Order: sequence, then C-alpha cells, then structure tokens
Amino acid sequence: MHRGVWGATVVLLLLAVVTPGAPAPAAAGRDAGPLPLARYFDNTAVGDGTRAGAADLDGAGGYLPARDLAAAGWTPGRALTVQGARLTWPARREGGPDNVRADGQEVRVAGRGDALAFLVTATGGGEAGGRGWVSYADGTRSSYRLLSPDWLSGPLATKAVALPHVGTPSGPRAGKARLYVVTVPIAADREVVSVRLPRASGLHVFAVAVRGAGRGWTGTWAASTSGHPAVGPWTDRTLRLVVRVSAGGQRVRVRFDNTFATAPVRIGGATVAVRAAGAEPRGRPAALSFGGADGVVIPAGAQAYSDPLAFAVPAGADLLVSFHLPGTVKALPAHRLAVQRSYLSGPGDHTADRSAKGFQAALTNWPLLAGVDVGGGPGAVVLLGDSITDGDRSTAGANRRWPDVLAGRLRAQDAVPHYGVLNHGVSGNRVTGDRYPGDGVSTDQAGVSAPHRFDRDVAAQTSARTVVVFEGVNDLLAGADARAVTEALGGLAERARERGLRAVAATVLPCGGRAGCTAAVEAERAGVNAWLRSAGAFDAVLDFDAVLRDPADPARMRPAYDSGDHLHPGDAGLAALARSVDLALLDAG
Repeated sequence: MHRGVWGATVVLLLLAVVTPGAPAPAAAGRDAGPLPLARYFDNTAVGDGTRAGAADLDGAGGYLPARDLAAAGWTPGRALTVQGARLTWPARREGGPDNVRADGQEVRVAGRGDALAFLVTATGGGEAGGRGWVSYADGTRSSYRLLSPDWLSGPLATKAVALPHVGTPSGPRAGKARLYVVTVPIAADREVVSVRLPRASGLHVFAVAVRGAGRGWTGTWAASTSGHPAVGPWTDRTLRLVVRVSAGGQRVRVRFDNTFATAPVRIGGATVAVRAAGAEPRGRPAALSFGGADGVVIPAGAQAYSDPLAFAVPAGADLLVSFHLPGTVKALPAHRLAVQRSYLSGPGDHTADRSAKGFQAALTNWPLLAGVDVGGGPGAVVLLGDSITDGDRSTAGANRRWPDVLAGRLRAQDAVPHYGVLNHGVSGNRVTGDRYPGDGVSTDQAGVSAPHRFDRDVAAQTSARTVVVFEGVNDLLAGADARAVTEALGGLAERARERGLRAVAATVLPCGGRAGCTAAVEAERAGVNAWLRSAGAFDAVLDFDAVLRDPADPARMRPAYDSGDHLHPGDAGLAALARSVDLALLDAG
C-alpha cells in the first residue's frame, strides 16, 4: 500500500490510554518497557489557562488550548484517522500528562502494516527527532528516522491540525499551534511488537500506531485536496458527486478527507450507486455506514472511511457518491478542477433518491470526497501531477484525461496487472513551493507543493505500488531554474523508494507560444529533461516531451495535440501521452 513522512492510513490502534477521571500513573522509566505509550507520559501539553504552570509543553509555559482542541473535534480519547492511520488523542484528565518527551523509551505496539504513524510535535524552534528501532515478533529489528516540525514554526502545509491560539503563561494569544502526523516505513511482512523511541530533545509523542497496508483493497479513484474554499453557505443539503472509477470489484468503501480544516464536519448519511445518466442512479443507492452508524463527524484534519460494503463496482464505470450535510457549512476541503458535472440538492437528505429531480444545482468540483476503494485487486498506480494530469482543457464530462485513457489501456490487457489508477493531478501545482498555504479558507486552490503533499497523496494512498511524477512546468514558468526543479524531483524519487514504491518520472512538455514561456524558460526546461533522461534518479522515465513536441519546432507542441493555449494538450494530445506509456514500466513486480 503506502507510506509517508508526515502522513498515515487505515490501521491498527496501538495506544492504551487511561480512562478519563482515573488517577494518572507515574511516568515509567526509559528502560521499563515495553509498556503502553501512556505509561511513559511525562509532560502536559493541553491546558485551559486557569492554573498557571499546569500545562507546559515547551518548558516556557506554552501549551495547547483545550478549548481550541475541542472546537477542532480533538476531544480526549477521540479516535483520529489521519492519512490512513488510526490514532487516539490521549484520554487524560485536565492537567494530567498527555505526551512523552522522546528519550529512548520502548513502547508496546502491535500490528502489521507498511508504516508507523506518530502523532507528534517539536519544541525548541526547529525540527526535533532522531533514530529509533522497531522490534518484530520473529526477533528481528529495523531502524527508522523520525523528524517532527516545530509546534510554532513548522510548515502549515504538512500539519495534521493547526489551532488558532497558542497558550502562554498570560493566557491564549492568536497564533498557530501545530500538531503533526509523521509516518516512517517498516517491514510490511512482519508483525510489530514494540517500538523504541528516539532520544531527541524537544520531540513530544502523543500517539503511535502501525498503519495497515490496505491488504484486500485497491484504490480505484482518488482526488487531491487542492484547497479549502468557501461554499454556500449550505444548510441541510445533499451532494451527489460523479466519479469515474478505474478498477472494479465486489466490495467498496469511500473516504472523506477533512484536510486543512479548522472545524469538524458532520455527514448525516451517505450512499453509493452506479450512475445511469446525470444525477440518476442505476437502481436504488446503497447505504454506506461508518463504524456501524449512518453518519460520521470528521474532526479537523482527519478523515473517515466507510465500512466495507458488498457492492458490485464495474471497472470503468461512473459512480454516484451522495452525502448529506445536515448542518451549516461555509467552507469545505475540495478538489477544484473536476472536469465533471456533479450535483447539489435543495434542502433535505436526498442520498437515497432514485431520481435526479432533487438535484437542480451543478457542482464543478469535488468537495470532501477523496477516495474510492474496491475489494481485491493488485494495487494502484498513483499519478502525481499538475493541470495536465488534472485534465485541464480536456472535454468536460468525457473522461478524456490522460489518466483515464491509461486506465482503459490497463483494463484492456493482461501483460501487467490491472492496476487501479489514482489521479492526483492538481491544476497549478508546483514542486518547489506551495500555492495554497495549507491552512484556512483561500481562493487559491493550486495545492500545497508536491513534496508537501507526497505523504498524503502518494504514500498514504490505498495499495499504492508505483508513482508517476509529472510536474515542473509551473515552476519553470514562475521563474524557478532547472537545479531547483531537479532537486525537488530527485527528493520525490528518493522518498518513493524509501516507501518501497516504484518511482517513474515524465519529462516536461514544451510551452512555446504561451505568454511567459521565454527562451530562458525553454533552456531551463531542456535542462530538467536532460537530467531526467540521464541522471538515473527514477526507476524509469516516460518521455512525454518527445511524444508531443513539434519536430519542426521542438520548443512547441504539435498543433494537432495543442489545446490552443500552448501549455495544455487537448484530448488528442492527452490520449497520445497515455498511448505512449510502456505499461511494463509501471509494473512494481
């Protein structure tokens, strides 16, 4: 399945916590283990500001305001699924210890999966971390390196949640207190029995778990959260989203991501159906459940998977995923460019509607819905890209993005596994810097940078086997040089290999004729492509530049492939990209 560096996925719970209201035991010594993490708690991070010194995360009286955590849905003992890993926010009494300062403690952890997920933050003004060890049931060990960003200065783009206030000895002040989920790869074929924490000054650990590797599931559709735009406001509305799956199966589950949010979102009910046409399902929509309940409340920064449902998903079909938002919603995480018409109802729960009559308004984005998985299958290929992968300038509603055409090719052959295809293109995305800052409501929905979203959009994706990186042109048009772009691309390749993924890159397409695509930009593009073709940083390279460039003017696309804006291929160009892929290069073996 996956992996990550500030991320995580569906998994086994590891943290034993003390029942609220029970006396907190004294912290165990470093060599007392292996013990549940809560037995080592020796620091109090959460406070309400009523008792001076009761909480002191950073040694200077700083703390996490309890009121802000509650407003985000991070209540004591709350289970939190973040990037696929199921963690638990400590169930501690007010004023009791709720985290451990990492100093080599051996923690009892059980489970089998692809990664360890740590809920952490750092104090001291910079990253904190170090090397630790994982012990397995067969007597073997492996090492890992854990680094956490600082609670006040770390990147907002990779945080799990940011609180709107920072607790100080004189009371809360406006600021951004950050908590992170960081994942590190482990041996996926072995049972974990304990984890030795690093000895690292300033590293605070709140929870740790083994992230399950998604065995028995294949990702068939996904979309990146590209931003957090204002909506409506919507009150008591139902969204019916149209998504084209790649692989088929006899079971299904869906994933909703409340990424970048500051408040919980409540889903009152949800259904799935195969689409007939428009907003009309083929037959009665099937009800989804969440932990046996009809609906779910998703805390800020967390996600929710529906329970497995016996439901036949045809390969290459359109699904209708409908969900009811009973409260008032003013902003939602979303993927901006759907290139697909979806639907919004009038007031009421219309998730079970068998007709399209209740859905009169159109949506051109995909709010909240982030993934669909099917039972069985060989795993998925993740396409990490920008607007060209996102399908900008392709025919709306026709599913002519190059990932769609590639998925059709995979279904129609038997030389390599019938992988699912997960399109994680984000229009406007870059590898050298964020467009969307990663926090708060924003009109910019070009996403956080590819390195910042790698753990969420690649490593934590269900059953990921191979990643194809196809980015760089937006950086070059914004003034980045070839060295900056290739350093970022090389870093992505290294992280993919650390996670056991096959890493494939695609060369950058020409943009001659577009405003801003100067001779200097073309020279840098040539430098990036020369590096991709010769450096050996990736396991394979797809030479998309060679496929689409005009032989008479290699700085421009062939006219037949150009959508007309000289940057994005049209339908014919996108199909040519997909047809050019040697499918054997995608096979993770």
